[in-house]
Order: sequence, then C-alpha cells, then structure tokens
Amino acid sequence: MKWGTVTALLGIASSFVLGPTAPAGAGPPTASWTADLQHGEAAGVVLDDGVARIDPDTAFVAVAEGAPPDGTAEPTGLLTFPARRLEAATDHVAVTVTGEVPAGATATVDVRGRRGTGGWTEWIPATSGLDGPAVTLPVASAEVQARLVLSGDPTNGPAVREVALAARPAPPGRGESDERAVALSYHVFATREGLVGGKTANGHVIRDHDHFVALPSRRALAPRGTSDYSVKVCAPTGRCAFAPVWDVGPWNTRDDYWNPGHRRQQWGDLPQGVPQAQAAHDGGYNDGKDQYDRRVANPAGIDLADGLFWDALGLKNNAWVDVEYLWTGTESLAMVQADADVRAAPDAAAAVVGFAAGRASVPVQCVQDRWLRIGANQYVEAAAVADPPQAAACAPTRTH
Repeated sequence: MKWGTVTALLGIASSFVLGPTAPAGAGPPTASWTADLQHGEAAGVVLDDGVARIDPDTAFVAVAEGAPPDGTAEPTGLLTFPARRLEAATDHVAVTVTGEVPAGATATVDVRGRRGTGGWTEWIPATSGLDGPAVTLPVASAEVQARLVLSGDPTNGPAVREVALAARPAPPGRGESDERAVALSYHVFATREGLVGGKTANGHVIRDHDHFVALPSRRALAPRGTSDYSVKVCAPTGRCAFAPVWDVGPWNTRDDYWNPGHRRQQWGDLPQGVPQAQAAHDGGYNDGKDQYDRRVANPAGIDLADGLFWDALGLKNNAWVDVEYLWTGTESLAMVQADADVRAAPDAAAAVVGFAAGRASVPVQCVQDRWLRIGANQYVEAAAVADPPQAAACAPTRTH
C-alpha cells in the first residue's frame, strides 16, 4: 500500500492500521489481546523506543550455494511472541498490525496452533479476507502462538508499534483436518550450508560442525533452541540423522514443497514433494529462476549444517537424500537433550547407524529395556531423550 493511499483513507500521514477489529459472533466470546513486543524473541529485529524494526546487523537474507551476491533477497526479521492459552479452542485468528510500512516493505504476522498430539501446526501467514487479515488453523487449538515478520530495507522501515490478535472460538466438533499417520517423506537434493559464524533465520549463531537443517519456507522454522520442527535425513552412505529446522533456504523462502498444491504458499502448480529450485534447475520452471529472480544453480531442497553433512551423514559432496518431515505425522515425538548416536540395536555395543542432534525431535515407536526405537533398526538410549512419551514395549526380535 502506498503512502498516498494510506493518507487518503485514514487521514493520518505516515501511518497505517492493517487488519480488522475483533470479529463479532454468537457463543463463547472472542479472545482478544495485544502482543508484548518487549517480550518477543527477536531474530533480526530490534526495538527502538518500543517500535519493532529490522536490525541491519542481524537480519536474515536468503542465500544458496551458487547464488549470485546481487542483493535481490530482502533482509527479514522475526519477533516471536510467547504462546497464549485460550479459554475456548480457536481455528480463526484475526490480526491487526499498527505502524509504518513504506512501499516495497512488508509487516505480516504468522500464527500456529498446538495440536492435540502436543506438537504444533506449521506457521500460517495471515492473509486478507472480507474482515481483514486472518489465519485459519487446520485444527481447533486452545493454545496459539504468533510472530511478526518484517522484510525490506532496514534503513527505511518497516516500523511496527503494535500487534493485536483476536481468536474466534471454533465451531463445536471442529478437530483435526490434515492428520497423517505417517510423516511425509521425499527424495531431494541436499547442499552443505556452511556460513560458520553467521546467524540462521531464527537467530542461532552457526558453530563449527553444527547440526541443523534449512528448508525453503518459514512455515516449518522452529524458534531458536527448540525441536518444534525436525527432520530425519538419510544419505546414500546408509547413515541417517535427526536434526531441527533452524534456518530458511536454500534459494526460496516461501516454498513449503512438502505440502499439497492447495496449501503450498507459492508454486502450487508443482507436484507435491518437488522443490521449486529442482523444477527450475532441472526443467526450466519459472525460466530457471527462484523467487528472487536469481538463476538457480542447483536443485537443492534442503541445506545441511556442516556437522550434519560431514560427520553425521559422512557426505563429501552435495547429494540426493531421503527426508522425513517429522512434524507432518502423528507419531509421538520427543526431544533429544544432547547429541546422541543412533544404533542398529538396543545395545551400546551395536553398530552406529546414525546420529540424533541435540534439540532434535525423534519419533518414539516403542521401548526396549533402556532404549527407544526411533525407526527400523534405529535406537537411542532413553536417557538421551527429555520426557519420553509413554510407549509400548517393543515386540521381541525374531531370531533364526
């Protein structure tokens, strides 16, 4: 929206109000609140006299191996607010943002909801509707979380003074609408991220031989230090690794390619499971360019931190890997407290067949003695997992 339009509509120079007031309706009252900017977790955002702005020193800029340093990717910052418990479960959250946004910049809000299984839905960007910007959650949730997303030139806005939300109670009987018993899994090209000493999109400082992954969409970006979104990556070496999603990329930032087309944020005409970079590189899709109009130099759908790439998976070069997007299934997940080896059997002397990064989630299928089975012939010690969920005993292993 251009400044001239805003001034004409509101009669207020250099300001805007994006979004509706709390929606009205019968039944339980709508829950309304104002996010506390001071207590949000900042990644690439700085508060200046109570106003949220992009931090030019720490803002995230999408990069990819082989991408030209042409400055086309916009700096982006996140301000993640504490989760909020509601008296009545909601599946519709309206958003109001107040501040200044010059032409070419954006100030938007993502919302997610806690599932009955304990995990979170993906982050869903608020989109415009008849009543203003709002998010429709795929589940009715009594706990929601929001984050402010700022993008543009840090020297010229955006500047946000207030974020208000209004959660409308869900209709009776509203429940899961996209539940899957088995997590989605796709064969994609993996590249090594590198960038040691830099910061990820969630504000994590990248260490030497670090263990995390990047996916080309903020919808599955875990807040710093959490395991809210994790993947299992299996390489041609025969080894598998579990790691949290702490960065965004490669190439794109709105390509949740694991989702079906009607839910995919961008590139919904592509087959589910095919990253836009793969389609651009291998088939000339979008004239062979990414969302920033950069020529795509490789078909990457996932970036691996150095420690995951070299040490955990034993890769020497970029490679095709199998990725399970663990949050998309309904298996019980538990967070690994510290780096742990994955063994082929519930025995400390068994062969090491993989790696579980500290702060990653792993699926707990069953329990055997002091071991948890997290995949076919894949076990970690129960002591490595924080608060393991209740699970049945593993079936006896057949011997011949």
